[in-house]
Parts: sequence; C-alpha cells; structure tokens
Amino acid sequence: MIPSFRWFGPADSIPLAYIRQIPGVTGVVSALYDVPVGDAWSRARLGTLKAQIEDAGLCFAVVESIPVHEDIKLGRPGRDRLIGHYSASIASMGELGIPVLCYNFMPVFDWTRTDLALRLPDGSTALAYDDRALAAIDLSRGTGELPGWATAYRPADLQALLAAYRDVDAERFWDNLAYFLERVVPVAEQAGVRLAIHPDDPPWPIFGLPRIITNARALERLVTLVDSAANGVTFCTGSLGASPENDLPAMVRRLGGLGRIHFAHCRNVRITGERGFHETAHPSSYGSVDLFEVLRALRDVGFTGPMRPDHGRMIWGETGRPGYGLYDRALGVTYLQGLWEALSRSER
Repeated sequence: MIPSFRWFGPADSIPLAYIRQIPGVTGVVSALYDVPVGDAWSRARLGTLKAQIEDAGLCFAVVESIPVHEDIKLGRPGRDRLIGHYSASIASMGELGIPVLCYNFMPVFDWTRTDLALRLPDGSTALAYDDRALAAIDLSRGTGELPGWATAYRPADLQALLAAYRDVDAERFWDNLAYFLERVVPVAEQAGVRLAIHPDDPPWPIFGLPRIITNARALERLVTLVDSAANGVTFCTGSLGASPENDLPAMVRRLGGLGRIHFAHCRNVRITGERGFHETAHPSSYGSVDLFEVLRALRDVGFTGPMRPDHGRMIWGETGRPGYGLYDRALGVTYLQGLWEALSRSER
C-alpha cells in the first residue's frame, strides 16, 4: 500500500514540508478547491498542483475530489454538458499520470456531523454525529446551523434544491448514478484513471434525502453498474464502520477479491447509540472498528493502492480545520504502517 496524506493545497496550514517528514508517507491526496462545481479542470491548473507536490519530494496519488454537480445527481436536462466537463477533468488527470479519482454521489450534503469538537475523556476533541441533534437543525435558515462540509446555500436556494429531491427516490437516484458512470467510466478507462466512489457519510439517509452507497449490497451493486476495473470504490472504514450492520473485513474480501478497492480511508469511530457515533484515535481498541482485521483483509486481497488516515482528533493544543490537524493524522498513518509491517512480516 502507499501511505498517503490529504493536503488542501497551498492554502493549507500544514505545508508539504511537514507531510514529507511523516515517516513512510509518499503520497498526497489533493484537489483544485477553487474551481466552481461543474467546470472542467484544466491540465495546466492540475499540472501546477502536481508540480508543487513533486517539488516537495512526494507524489500526487489521488484527486479527492472532483465534485459531481447536483444537476447530474438530479438527472436534470443540463447534465450531459456537465458530464462532458467531468470527463474532460478525468482526461486531464490521465494526461498527467494521476491514477485515482475519489468522488462521492451524496445529495446536497457531503460528510455531515452535528459536533465538530466533541471533547473526549482524554481532553482531545473529535467529530461526532447524533441523529437526534440533526433532527433539531432548521434548514429553513440555510446551512448556517449545520456543522460539517455542507455547501453554504442561501435559504431559498437550499429549499429549492431540497424540493427538487422530493421527486427522486433511491431507485431513481441509482438510475442517475448509472447514467453518470456509463459515460465517465469509458473515459477513465482510456485515461488510465481508476474511479473510487466514497461511501455516504453517515451511511443512512439524512433530511429525507436518498443516500445509497451505504453497505455491502450497495457497493456490489455499484461495481456492476458498469463492469469495468476502472469502476471501483474508496473503502472508508469510518463511514462504513458507523453502521453496526457492516462487516468491514468481509466487505474488503468481497470487493477486494473483485479488484475494485482503489483507495482506502482508514480511521476509527465509536458507535454511541442508534445512528450516533464519534470519531476517535486510530488504534482498534479506541473504537468500534477492528483496523487490524480490516488491514489483514486488505493484505489478503493484495491491495497495493493509496491509503490515508482520514479524519483525526485535535490533540496537543492544535487548532485548525476540524478533523484535519497534523498531529493525530500523523500518528494514525504511522499506526497503519505498523499494522501493515506486522502483517507483512508475519507472512514470511
């Protein structure tokens, strides 16, 4: 596997020079964060970002992510033009030799939490989610009350978008995803890019919106929509591990056996009740995810792709982007490498 680390571009408070100093980390996961959703990513802009990463002695391992426009998800008439722009962005990745594209198909909201700084018993803070707290959020005021990476919609625009989704049930949403993949997967094949869908986070419907990439059955359905090695998944232990119904090692063995795990997000969560969890330190004993068994399964299926520690706690007085501090994620990627080394050496 390729130990990797997310970097939010030149505006990130964590410079590439610091990432280079984390033992074993060679891959960078990044994106063009200022390109409007729906516009094509130019080869020149993406090439500049790649050069910055390589100048720091690292490799551009994954684009995470090129956002999918809501008109594509809704199946609106303008989607073909937007899919054309998306395909052009994939082609730019291929020309530059960037091998993996992580994307998601979550409607309206990306990953969602109800608390960005839950204080844990050790004094660190972590991201947390509780369905009851989410139910108390008034979306008529826009997204201002919603912690997390929701797009900042004005109240009227958000209400119009939510109204549009009332006519889109889960099966129609699957149809819209299939329409998208039928057009972009051949482009990815030709470009030498592997598509890796990220599971919905949390892995259940929120605000009455359809969320479909939530469990083993959904991921297996996803890879059959277009039967191509380029059509795969980002296996996120934190997203999938928030649901107790998901047997993560078994899912790895099934999807990995098909050769469809192209990227791995490995982090831990502690389930605190029905549709409630908080994130925690990476070692297995701190949460509900047995990362040792997950990594054993990844080893067994021959996973060689990029892996990153994903969200971390804020520790040692660090401040910054919630979930994306340096210290705990650096500890996390080192822990993951330790597990991987132990598994590798035990096979000799």
